[in-house]
Amino acid sequence: MANHKQAEKRNRQRIRRTAVNRARKSRIRSAVKSVELAVAAGDQNAALAALQQAQPELDRGVNKGVLHRNTASRKLSRLTARVRSLGG
Repeated sequence: MANHKQAEKRNRQRIRRTAVNRARKSRIRSAVKSVELAVAAGDQNAALAALQQAQPELDRGVNKGVLHRNTASRKLSRLTARVRSLGG
């Protein structure tokens, strides 16, 4: 239990920030999953469109501090490679 005003404020901030970050992570996961589902279905056009939606989500996650930049880069690289392999 917080005993000081500042500790109470930090607790309120933590709760709000956790909710925001959880929502951001969820949006990122949903965007990545939509790309993976399109790849699994073999639909390159849908996969490309989903990838174009996922890239800004990943970048935003990095800028907001939810994801490490190397993690986002790795995910984007792997998704792009999988989408390109459909064209083959």
